[in-house]
Amino acid sequence: MTNMQFAKRLQPLQSNVFADMDRAKAIALASGQQVIDLSLGSSDLPTEAHVIEAIAQSLYDRSTHGYLLFNGTFGFREAAAKWYEQKFGIKVDPQTEVLPLIGSQEGTAHLPLAILNPGDFALLLDPGYPSHAGGVYLASGQIYSMPLRAENAFLPVFADIPAPVLAQSRMMVLSYPHNPTAAIAPLSFFQEAVAFCQQHNLALVHDFPYVDLVFQETGEWAVNSSQYPIPNTQSLVPSILQADPEKSVSIEFFTLSKSYNMGGFRIGYAIGNAQLINALRQVKAAVDFNQYRGILNGAIAALTGPQAGVKSAVATFQQRRDAFITALHRIGWNVATPKATMYIWAKLPSAWSQNSIEFCTQLVKQTGVAASPGAGFGKSGEGYVRFALVHEPPLLETAVERMAEFLH
Repeated sequence: MTNMQFAKRLQPLQSNVFADMDRAKAIALASGQQVIDLSLGSSDLPTEAHVIEAIAQSLYDRSTHGYLLFNGTFGFREAAAKWYEQKFGIKVDPQTEVLPLIGSQEGTAHLPLAILNPGDFALLLDPGYPSHAGGVYLASGQIYSMPLRAENAFLPVFADIPAPVLAQSRMMVLSYPHNPTAAIAPLSFFQEAVAFCQQHNLALVHDFPYVDLVFQETGEWAVNSSQYPIPNTQSLVPSILQADPEKSVSIEFFTLSKSYNMGGFRIGYAIGNAQLINALRQVKAAVDFNQYRGILNGAIAALTGPQAGVKSAVATFQQRRDAFITALHRIGWNVATPKATMYIWAKLPSAWSQNSIEFCTQLVKQTGVAASPGAGFGKSGEGYVRFALVHEPPLLETAVERMAEFLH
């Protein structure tokens, strides 16, 4: 075993922000700390009863117990297409423009295998979600990181991408509402992105898990961004397909993990350009069949059934956001109030401004409060920490009280 050789593409995958924090949490637990885990964006809210019932009933149907091939997923694809049409006014062909996925992470990680040749560039957000980079590494591609800065409302500046990089680029990955910064992007930004990708022959990939986790509908979408004004009649959170209704270059990924509290069921879908959908389908065909039909039946129930649970979840996360922000302000940590997602993106105090990993490691060791270091999401994330609002307000306030002792 000592002489076993492994692929070089594994080298950049050895470090993962969630795995690193998992080890730190385990050490804190072993030392007797009561851990308050704010490091992982896994919703603690329950899946709706009508969704569970649809899955439960499927278990007794023997026809659901075998392999599920693509044609057998049509009911789910049709529900996804109708959901998009109702939400965004976009006509979608369920036969050629929708593909079931084991969560959006699986789709974003596999898509580079269908687009990139070794050495090709992917343009990624920095900071960004780790699986976006992981998929590029698995495809033996190169990454050009588009820095996200507070002064630009955490939006990339396309004009800063060097011409030689663009000449070798095949895809751009965006994700708004954004994890980890919680930033949002208006339709005018997406229209600029679509035009840019059309001009440079890039596939435009939009990871869209937080479409429903939006806390207010207003024309004021970002404090520092008059560059991209948004009309009062526009949603704060548009689909990329609204900027590319012909689906000329765009593919979007949605997961039921956040809107419907179905993270453990691992169900999502890709929607958009038929050629991109077909290419991703070819990759998936070599890797897996599909989800269990019962889980797809539950997803259909979620997409087509009562949406009161979605509204309730949004109200819950807004209440948590307000409680956590208020508590942070009370201890003198002035953090901006996000308008979407389940995260707080907090600029670290100056003493920790260049060492977010050490901050998070010491924080969980000394207080039991676990958070995600900004540097784990990319170089431009250094100096920040991400908190996930996955506990009720009293526990969130307790976490802030513990952090106050740690900081002082």
